[in-house]
Amino acid sequence: MGLIQTILATLVTLGILVTIHEWGHYWVARRCGVRVLRFSVGFGKPLFSWRGKDETEYVVAAIPLGGYVRMLDEREDKVPPEWQGQAFNTKPVLQRIAIVAAGPIVNLLFAVLAYWFLFVVGTSVVIPKVGEVRPGSPVEIAGVQSGEEILSINGFRVNSWDQVNLRLAALIGDTRVIEVEAAEPGRSVRLYHVSLNDWRVDLERESPVSALGFIPWRPDVAPVLGQLVNDGRAAQAGLQTGDQIVSLNGQLLDTWQGLVEQIQQSPEQPLTFEIDRNGRLLTIDVTPAARKGEDGTLSGYIGAGVQMPEWPDEMLREIRYGPVQALVMGVDRTGQMIMLTLDSIRKMIVGIISVKNLSGPITIAKVAGDSAASGFETFIMFLAYLSISLGILNLLPIPMLDGGHLMYYMVELIRGKPVSEQVQMIGLKIGMFLLFSLMALAIFNDLARL
Repeated sequence: MGLIQTILATLVTLGILVTIHEWGHYWVARRCGVRVLRFSVGFGKPLFSWRGKDETEYVVAAIPLGGYVRMLDEREDKVPPEWQGQAFNTKPVLQRIAIVAAGPIVNLLFAVLAYWFLFVVGTSVVIPKVGEVRPGSPVEIAGVQSGEEILSINGFRVNSWDQVNLRLAALIGDTRVIEVEAAEPGRSVRLYHVSLNDWRVDLERESPVSALGFIPWRPDVAPVLGQLVNDGRAAQAGLQTGDQIVSLNGQLLDTWQGLVEQIQQSPEQPLTFEIDRNGRLLTIDVTPAARKGEDGTLSGYIGAGVQMPEWPDEMLREIRYGPVQALVMGVDRTGQMIMLTLDSIRKMIVGIISVKNLSGPITIAKVAGDSAASGFETFIMFLAYLSISLGILNLLPIPMLDGGHLMYYMVELIRGKPVSEQVQMIGLKIGMFLLFSLMALAIFNDLARL
């Protein structure tokens, strides 16, 4: 069932985002008088196709990793004299720029709409209350206390750990002093000055929140197994969802964290689990697999997640706005995500952020499935984030992408004549090399994560 859900969630996610992207190109092309020959969602062999009243062929194809709008163009087809005025290449350069830019712009507008919808309907978030402060961390040195709620980062109001994380993510690689406002319930606000010195975060292993030294408050988590990896050591040994770990090697356990710490300290060492399964005490031997960290040290893992308890009402906050204010907040959140995405690309190029964080279709599929399983709200947020990423990616000045075409048309606008076919062919080869290299790296990262 999990695999089916992941496949369906992936198809829905890609289907929505590809359709709205290509619809942007299509809609503006039709407004500019360009004849659209085919509107395809997906590549390869058509699964379904029909012809609309506008003479456009609409296609759903077999490979759902993109799509295209094929327009009448003298450079690709022989155009009848009576249709020449409807060819893309005969249109003024500003119209061609508008048609090409429309796809990515619609992706960004979709994100605004998605955030607007969530803010109008209302979202439930966890209050950013500090559970513990990691010893020796930047926030511990600054004097931040456990039990305080984070109120703002550098003057930006934050209402949840998600917002704290986004604000801190923008500071990766910085050397500066940041201001953190925090307060305990019923007490005055304190202002802390946290020093960063070429602050680096391994996003594969931790979030900016934990890297700075915050350990978010969480309800007491009992050592009860939740989701199990199908081929993980826990499932192979016979552990099941809902099993409560009573003891490990004879040592009593009452917290999930205690269980995790012992497993991590025991790579490839047999452990004896005493479990409570529906009132029956059972003993099961499990040998944690070994995983090597970046520093070369080994840690154990068994492929099991925790069954999370319910959050108390006082730790949850409902965020809801009226339609107008929600639109303002949607634009603000989209702008924040655009700047963070662009800044992350820059930092990846200069080496501040590892290229290991680049994700491909396998990770997208997994996250799509997980977000769908987590609920409608989480899935909409993932759609918004992925739509922004797709819009930004397509605006990059790389030949083969929309941004590459825009680069040529901007040169044409300045020079007054098109870029030569020879230069465009050279650019096409460079673009193909860059895109295929990035795709290969992203898929390699996906497989490494698996």
